[in-house]
Formats: sequence, structure tokens, C-alpha cells
Amino acid sequence: MDKTSTTTHTHLEENKASCYHCGEPCEDNTIQAKEKVFCCAGCKMVFEILDENNLCNYYSLSEKPGTSQQKNDFGERFAFLDNPDIARTLLSFESEELSKVTLLLPNIHCSSCIWLLENLYRINTGVTYSRVNFTRREITVSFHPQKISFREIAELLSSLGYPPQINLQDLKAKSQKKENLHLLYKIGITGFCFGNIMLLSFPDYLSVEDWVEEGYKYFFGYLNILLSLPIFFYSSYDYYKSAFKSLRAGVINLDVPITLGIFALFGRSLYEILSMTGSGYMDSLAGLLFFLLVGKWVQNRTYERLAFDRDYQSYFPLAVNVRNPQSDEMQIKTVTSLKKNDIIQIRNQELIPTDGILISERAFIDYSFVSGESEPVEKLQGDYLYAGGRQVGSSIELAVQKEVSQSYLTQLWNNESFQEEKQDKTHKHIALFSKYFTIATLGIAFGSLVYWYFVNPDVMWNAFTAVLIIACPCALALATPYALGNAMRVLGRNHFYLRDSDVVAHLAEVNHLVFDKTGTITLNDQADIHFEGAKPLSPEYQTLIKSLVKHSTHPLSRKINQYLKNTPTVEVDYFKEIEGKGIYGRVQGMALRIGSEEFTSTAYSPKNKKIQLASQVFIHIQGEYLGHFVIHNAYRQGLSEMLSHLQDRYQTSLVTGDNASEEERLRELFGADSELAFGQKPQDKLTYIKNIQQQGDKTLMLGDGLNDAGALKQSEVGISLTEDTTSFSPACDAILDAKGFPLLPKFMHYSKTTMRVIRGSFALSLMYNLVGISFAVSGTLSPVLAAVLMPLSSITVVGFVILMTNLSARQQGLEY
Repeated sequence: MDKTSTTTHTHLEENKASCYHCGEPCEDNTIQAKEKVFCCAGCKMVFEILDENNLCNYYSLSEKPGTSQQKNDFGERFAFLDNPDIARTLLSFESEELSKVTLLLPNIHCSSCIWLLENLYRINTGVTYSRVNFTRREITVSFHPQKISFREIAELLSSLGYPPQINLQDLKAKSQKKENLHLLYKIGITGFCFGNIMLLSFPDYLSVEDWVEEGYKYFFGYLNILLSLPIFFYSSYDYYKSAFKSLRAGVINLDVPITLGIFALFGRSLYEILSMTGSGYMDSLAGLLFFLLVGKWVQNRTYERLAFDRDYQSYFPLAVNVRNPQSDEMQIKTVTSLKKNDIIQIRNQELIPTDGILISERAFIDYSFVSGESEPVEKLQGDYLYAGGRQVGSSIELAVQKEVSQSYLTQLWNNESFQEEKQDKTHKHIALFSKYFTIATLGIAFGSLVYWYFVNPDVMWNAFTAVLIIACPCALALATPYALGNAMRVLGRNHFYLRDSDVVAHLAEVNHLVFDKTGTITLNDQADIHFEGAKPLSPEYQTLIKSLVKHSTHPLSRKINQYLKNTPTVEVDYFKEIEGKGIYGRVQGMALRIGSEEFTSTAYSPKNKKIQLASQVFIHIQGEYLGHFVIHNAYRQGLSEMLSHLQDRYQTSLVTGDNASEEERLRELFGADSELAFGQKPQDKLTYIKNIQQQGDKTLMLGDGLNDAGALKQSEVGISLTEDTTSFSPACDAILDAKGFPLLPKFMHYSKTTMRVIRGSFALSLMYNLVGISFAVSGTLSPVLAAVLMPLSSITVVGFVILMTNLSARQQGLEY
């Protein structure tokens, strides 16, 4: 029969009530409480909990503030927290009457969440205190262990829609990087001393020495010495230590000339005050150290709430259910203690923590997390399952074949790429410059000392100290951290978070961008679906199809179910799913077959099979072929325009673990000059990056999953794309929020501009130094004027780099 193919993208539109708690559309209006409609029993339960405890103000703080509870069936999910050894590791404090824990809650999203979570004590009297850290998506809870257990705390949070995220890496209790308190102490002490030294030096600034008695002048001088001692011995210690190690290693870094400048300022000031020949330059010394320390703090400041270093353990659950061979009952066991032949249970959406053999009849395993393949793979009894797969559907059991530390997933982390540190090129260039700069400065200083010794000995020491003071490269030392720190701030405001400031320099050198596909340029939770048939599906047929597919766990069935989300459903008379083929059943007396062409059509012949460029699901009702759903991956908005801008300046490639079913669409996006590599395993991706690096390319890898981690680490810049910056990301140099994905070309250009600004600041700093040194050598620049000009030049250079990096951001249309 000749059929004209038509396409429909329409859904059945009906006026449906939305859930009072989360705002999701309700399948029907049967779930109600106090004349309010809910999408599921879970949302209704949360409302009832809030209502019973007079906490319904929660709903007045924002519209539909809650999260859907349809998937929050936690059951035995937190049973492992009853294990005292596990609980003790996670608790930050434990006693008979008080326990304290900090948990990650990724679902926190608004002020309503904070309000609710900080009122937990009103819901359960066992909770004595709860406080939310919104930027880190964390909650700190203090509770009475005799009234409520750790497990019940986790279940309470889950019942409210905030399930805590607890993983294997937490069990290892790795020490978190805390802010450098010593640096903050030094900044505070130096700032205090700096302010007081300036206050005591006001008579010198205003040239009103005659207003102050002679005895007070000396007293103020001695006080300045006293205030400068903590700066000289404590605040400056790191510079001395670095300079000493550098010289001992036979190299000269930037801290060597800075140390010389500090000693020159302190020594000259000490001499003048004690000999009563001047007031010294302790204010300049304090100002220099204060700005240097603040610059170091700016450079070291990173986004602590983001996790850049992740290994496979970050993704695994803490514990799993293990079948006891004697009693045949399930018991909780940490994944680190799993042994070969242990029978473990993996529930829906749980990650397989170690390699094993499937004991259950079948399973659908989503390996996109590890391999990049977007479609889950069907596995049958006896098949070997690799660690890192995620079960989709009902619970399965498997027999452990390897311990966690020996599983397939750990092989990627044993690669040499994870043992190597990327070169800090910015500081390498600074160190090279400082080597020659310091040698030249010392040569000029001692040369001027010798010259004035024979010409005019009275000028000799003034010229020598003036050269050391004015040549101190503090402007150079401040320009780089302030420029890179400001660039990190600007990029962060635009949802692009860098591990450290040196990533900006690496970004500026990149000439080849490599993209992953699944989850990176595609959307995991969306699909481009349309129906092709002789005529559009009627609302009645949509209802029949939706009613049948909602009972299937197959990924394609779930996508069709989501596509028809606004369609009502009816009772199914009969349902049967045939593994790897499709589903059939009877709905309202009508027979339906949904699945592959081979399964649904009696006229199917392998000879007539066409190459499919997308997933297709065929529909037969009452023996009549109606058409088929065509399911494509949904690509991120703005992808085509972004690639077009990038390809004007960079080479681009695609490496993916997915198959080549969408090669034609991808070729349209990437163009004829880009290389597209399909079916790439994690090791293949890493090798691909190494190969193009051997050709001289500087690479940027953009990925999202654990399967990209090796390539991300090997690249000059590895960027992890995520829908939620608080969720776990592979080891990377930067985290890009999906909201900032279209701005990638602007980020690249901004990085190049920032490095040009730094080079300009180098030239400006060098010009200040050379002009000052020339005047100092000639004897016309006194140490007093040198001590004044040095911090002024530093402030000028810092102002220059901040102004120019902000102007660059403005030109790029970035928020700054």
C-alpha cells in the first residue's frame, strides 16, 4: 500500500491539574489532600508532613518549590548507615547525646529549600539544629542519636525531596582542602601593622615635623620598627623560604629579587631610625607585603564548592546488599569489602561497583557513564557485566568476579596520564624572566656602588639601596595574580569555573578542540522524537500507546512515554515484553504490537532492511501498521552557531563511544574538515588525544562522563560539562555549567586577551623599573622617593590589568 509519510510533533493538549507540591502535571486527579491535587503519593506525603507541623509557609516562599517524589522510593537505600563503622566514618562528631554530620544535598535550589531544611527540628524533635550552606549544597545537622538514627536523618531528608548524596570517596574520609588560614593571618597582621605605621608616619607625609617634639619622632620611629618586625619575620617568611630553596637548587625565581627588595627596605629603614638620620620606609615595606599577600590570596582563591578531582570511587555507592549464603538473606556490606563470588543486588538506577556475572534472567545496563554509548545494552543471564554500568529497570543480582580495586573501571585510573601534572607555563616564564632580571639588578646595584665609591662616597649607599628598592619587581609579581584572578572571577560569573589561574594560560594556547558526544553536545534527558505515518496518531491511539509503553522499562519505551506525557492513560488488559524485540498487549480490547520492524510486521524481510540513521519504534494496532516513532538525540541549543565561531580559529574533532547512527547529522554540524571518531572506548579517547598532541596540537577536551576522564586529564585543558556544578564531575581543569555552553568561543577569546594584558603589564612594569633604575644609578633618585614610587607603580599596574580584563569581558558581552 502506498503511504504518504507525514510527521507530527504535537502532543495531546488537555487542561490538567498541576501538583500543588512540585508543579508537575498530574496523570489524574485521584491523589488529593485538603482539596489539593498531587502527582504522586510521595508529594502528598511531604505536604502532609509540612501541614502536620504547621510548616506550610514553605509554599508561600516561591511558586511550586518542591521536587517531585515519584522516584524517591528509598526503601533500604540508606540501610548501610545502620552500620556503626560506616556511620562513625561519616559523622564529624559523635557522643551518646549528640551526633553531627554534614551531607551533600544536590536538590537544594531556592530559598524555600533553605527555610524548610533549617526547620527540621519542628518536623522531628530528635533534630536539634540544621544549617544550610547554599553555595556548597550542604546541610549540617546535629541530632540526638537516642531519638533519631543517622539512617532516619537520611530518610527524613529523602522524604522531603532532598536525598543526601553519599559515596565511596566519603568513606575514605579524605581531608578536604581548607582555606589557607596562615595566609589570612598574615594578611590580617600585615594590614594592621601597615595601617598603624602609616598613622605614625603622618607627620612625614604632611611635612609638619616641627609640630612634633623631637622625642616623639624617635618614639614613633621605634614603634614603626616594632610594628615592622612581624611583617619582616612572619609575613615575609614564605618569600625568604622560596628564594632560599631556589638558590640552593641553582635557579633564580621571582622571590629572589623580592627578598632583596624587602631586605633593602628593612635594612635601610633600620639604619636611618637607629642612627637618627631619617624616618625610614617601614610604611613602604608594609604596603609592599600587604599587596603581595593579597595578590597571592587572589591567585590561590578557587571555587571550593566545585569538585575538580574525581576518581571512580566518587561515583560508587558506599554499600550494597549482599546475599548471605547461610541464611539466604540480604545484608549490608561496604563495596570495599566485596569478595569474589559474593552475590550482590543492584537496584534500579544504581551503579555496578565491580565486575560480575549476571545471575538474574536479564538486565538493561546503561554504559553511557563509562563507554559513552547512549543506548542501554540488554544483558542476559550468564553475561559478564563491567563496573560502571547503571541498571535500568527492576533489581538484578550478580556474582562478583573482582574486587573493586581490581575492576575494569580502575584500569583507566592506572594510566600514566593521571600521574602527571600539567606544566605551570605562566610561572615558568616568570621564573625565566626573574633569573635574568635579578642578575641584571644585582649587577647594576653593585656597579653603582663601585662607581659612586670613586666619584662621591656620600651618594654611594643611597644609590645602592635606591636601585634595590626601585628594582623590586613587586609590580610584576602583582600583575599576574591579579590579572588571572580577575579572569577567573569573570569566567566564574559566566558559569565557567577554573581549577586554578594557570588554566587561563593553557586556554590561550589551545588550537584543537575535541568534543565528546553523549551528554556533552547532546541532552541526556531529552530526545528529538516525531511520528511518521500515513496520518497523524489520533488522541485515542496515543492513549492506547501511552498506556502500554508506560509498563516497559526499555529506554525507547520510556522516551515515548515522556513524549506522550500529557496523554491520559487507561487500564491495560494484558502486557508482555519480549527481550530485545518489543512489547505487545491488549488495551480496551485492542491488540497492540510496539517494537522493531521485525517484531511488529509479518511482512518483514531482512533483504528489505534499510540502514537506520536513528532509533525507530514501529506501531501496529489490530494488525494494522500505523507508522513509527523516529528518535534522535537532542542537541544542545546554540551548538551549530558555537561550532561555526570556533571553526574560524580552531580545529575541531568529535570522539564518542556511541555508534555512527547519527554521523550524517554530526557531519552537518562539524563540517567536512573535522574528524569524527565513533565507538571509542575510554582508552581510545586518551590515545586519540595523545596522537594529535604528538602532531604539535594543543588540545582542549570537552566531556561529561567517567569515560572521558583519561582524555580530560591528558589534554592541555580538560573541561567537564555538567547540568549541576554540585554533582560529581570527572578529573578536569575546569567545570562548565551547561548554561554557559554557548559562550565557549567567548571564553576562549577572553583567555587570549587576558594573556595579552599580562604581557602588556610585563612591559609596563619593566618600563617603570628601568626608568627608576636609571634615576637611581645617576644619584638623582633618593631611597625615600624610590620607596614611594615602588608601591605607586605596583598599584598602577594592578589597576591597569583589572581595568583591561574587565574591558575585554565587556567587549565579549560577558558579565563582569
